[in-house]
Amino acid sequence: MSNKTSVTEFLLLGFSDVRELQILHFVGFLVIYLTGLMVNLLIFIAITFDHRLHTPMYFFLMNLSVLDLGSLSVTIPKSMAVSLLNTRSISYAGCVAQVFFFVVLVGTDYFLLTIMAYDRYIAICQPLHYERVMNRSACVQMAVGAWITGVLYSLLHTSNTFALPFCGGNIVDQFFCEIPQLLKLICADSYRRKFGPLAFGICSVLGCFVFIIVSYVQIFKSVLRIPSEQGRHKAFSTCLPHLTVVSLFICTGVIAFLKPTFNSVSRLDLVLAVLYSLLPPVINPVIYSMRNKEIQAAIRRLIGCR
Repeated sequence: MSNKTSVTEFLLLGFSDVRELQILHFVGFLVIYLTGLMVNLLIFIAITFDHRLHTPMYFFLMNLSVLDLGSLSVTIPKSMAVSLLNTRSISYAGCVAQVFFFVVLVGTDYFLLTIMAYDRYIAICQPLHYERVMNRSACVQMAVGAWITGVLYSLLHTSNTFALPFCGGNIVDQFFCEIPQLLKLICADSYRRKFGPLAFGICSVLGCFVFIIVSYVQIFKSVLRIPSEQGRHKAFSTCLPHLTVVSLFICTGVIAFLKPTFNSVSRLDLVLAVLYSLLPPVINPVIYSMRNKEIQAAIRRLIGCR
């Protein structure tokens, strides 16, 4: 503790020092950001202004679009500025804000995907009870609950991370302020304090994942009883991509948060961060929304009207 230094800023060292590679990183992230921004915004507007889509499933998809927009906006713009301006610094307050909002959005995303799996379970396995169980009031309460839980979850992790003294310098080997990388910088005698919130977070995420798996297993059982082969194919082609994206999202996130306990390779940490922080917000609109014919029709009507 006597060697503790006061950290006023952090240095993000996620990508190469070579100027050409920095420009390539900037262009790549710009394409990802504009694509995710345009697609998610289009879905949000289409669902908002098309009364045909004011149903529970599309209400949750609209919330998912907001979360994806936020996730991309919290991490990518700063990373692009770092590459374009060739300055790696981020202020202490900026790092705190980035961690807080990123964990809010990612945590809420986890809980919302769990609710969406439950929504599909009720719709397919108990269709006669769907309108009663997934009424407007229940959907709003579940969505608000997901957001509130995400905020509380983020407060726990953010306050625990930045309450610890940083003795390992201020270099973050990542393209954004990621909690696992920040925890590597804390003092050795405070290191054990991270395991409580970290264990709670991992257990919460794995609990959501188990619930999602069980829901989809029940859905697949019901789908197998569908007499029409075309109906089974349609249901599987919808549910399997959902389960794949959720599995990728959760597994890469859990691995990334468990990696600090080992001497990991920084490039692997970078790949994991891209997989759980950037890939889902870009893939989610394609998997959950853009393959949906009703949303496609709504977007066509929206573009036609404008």
